[in-house]
Amino acid sequence: MKREQLVFFVAIVIFLSACKSTKNIAGGKVDKSISTKRIVANHYENQENFKTLRGKVKIDYSNGKASQGFNVSLRMQKDEVIWISAPLGVVKAHITPDKVSFYNKIQGEYFDGNFEYLSDLLGTELDFESVQNLLLGNAILDLRKEKLASRIIAGSYELKPKKAQKLFNILFRLEPKNFKIASQEVIQSDENRSLQAKYTYQDISGKVLPNTVQVVALDNREETVIDLSFRNIELDKSLNFPYKIPKGYDEIILK
Repeated sequence: MKREQLVFFVAIVIFLSACKSTKNIAGGKVDKSISTKRIVANHYENQENFKTLRGKVKIDYSNGKASQGFNVSLRMQKDEVIWISAPLGVVKAHITPDKVSFYNKIQGEYFDGNFEYLSDLLGTELDFESVQNLLLGNAILDLRKEKLASRIIAGSYELKPKKAQKLFNILFRLEPKNFKIASQEVIQSDENRSLQAKYTYQDISGKVLPNTVQVVALDNREETVIDLSFRNIELDKSLNFPYKIPKGYDEIILK
């Protein structure tokens, strides 16, 4: 599998949980008197609960050299598994807190490992929880454990550490209506890497969840852009997650 193909597939694997319906969630006025502590508390108080999610996802991918669109079926059981299948099961993935696994029928290859390669690829430490938070419009770090400063900028609440981090810088912007993440960014200046995710939101069965997600990953001036759009999303249905690596496939060894 070529690296460009692998990056594209990893993009599918990682950014797969935003949701779409017909009611747009937008607007809201900032409160100039609100404290940083209250902004953070509101963010966690407004996080949504659901058990399962399923639907269709259109992913548009570009890295400056090539671009393509891709449709997949998505199933998710919150905190436990993310399952993805391309048409006819040509490509299938299964992600749990312990493992990232996928296979490609066309090339007869499979990968079965941990989050280390995904973390390296996108330039920031990732595990299942941080990926899930990234997908659902929640902060990828626990803001309650950080010493943050806040300000109002462009109609949103901006949060960043009071002191610069040694290894990376982080920046969060929260929209004022539901205190969901409008954008979040992790920057590794020494490595010339950054990862930014931008969100819009919609109402799905009374839940405020992402409507669109745009992810921009920069690695040594090489930019990868992933745009997601979603349809036929349903919550809290009974689901199964069939996955088995076919016999005889070649293992992908990532270095």
